[in-house]
Amino acid sequence: MDKENIQQKIDQLEAEMQNPDFWNDKNRARGVLAQITELKNKKYGLGKYDRGNAIMTIIAGAGGDDAEDFSGMLLAMYMKYANKKGWGINLIHENKNEHGGYRNITIEISRKNVYGNLKNESGVHRLVRLSPFNTKKLRHTSFALVEVLPKFSKLEEKDIIIPDSDLKVEFARSSGPGGQNVNKRETAVRIVHIPTGTAVHSSAERSQERNRELALSILRAKIFKKAEGEKKSFEDSMKLKNTEIEWGNQIRSYVLHPYKMVKDHRTNAETSNADGVLEGELDIFVEAEKNL
Repeated sequence: MDKENIQQKIDQLEAEMQNPDFWNDKNRARGVLAQITELKNKKYGLGKYDRGNAIMTIIAGAGGDDAEDFSGMLLAMYMKYANKKGWGINLIHENKNEHGGYRNITIEISRKNVYGNLKNESGVHRLVRLSPFNTKKLRHTSFALVEVLPKFSKLEEKDIIIPDSDLKVEFARSSGPGGQNVNKRETAVRIVHIPTGTAVHSSAERSQERNRELALSILRAKIFKKAEGEKKSFEDSMKLKNTEIEWGNQIRSYVLHPYKMVKDHRTNAETSNADGVLEGELDIFVEAEKNL
């Protein structure tokens, strides 16, 4: 519906609320109120998933140890931002290197409106600095991919069906830093969606079944996000192969040398307070993206 038709439907439902018998049927009344809220969210551009939790994955790109270190810097930045907001953080999966960086890491960030605030952080992030891993201390450019997905409720997941025949499920032992096994049973789960080549991991839970459920939840969200971005149906997006990630298409640059600046290339929002941004001061970018 366009905005005019949405407003007409809101007016109709709000007029229904004026009926003296409106609250006699409490279930019907709650349904009407929920429908009004959903219509108002559509009118003002809010999807229902914006109000829920988010699943964030950070993947090191081109740049070797520097890129994996940059992934760790981004993780720390988002965790500090989340702490400032009073949001909860739960580890889902990590692949850590021996320098404390991350090849990839997935976390769930919880509280109201988390996905709506963070969804536009999805994309390639670029870091320019003097490399701590280069003996000549040369300027180095590295990249990391941030992916932010909505966390579906159990009820919503029932509407997102992926055939078992499209899935390749693998199990492995969960391991801690340095490769030490924290669980001798094969509880870690990797699921590949065969038609698209999309792979997801979950290793933080204690049981194989719980990790499998969590990995499937992330997979559903990945395909949903892909469908949303391509303006295709969920079913169509399950049939298409993922395009290869192009690490040069950055959405934001973090420059630490020869000057300090963080610039978002979509909104042109920028600040010279690069240290503050890496300490979790992200509102300048989050708010700029909302106002587009």
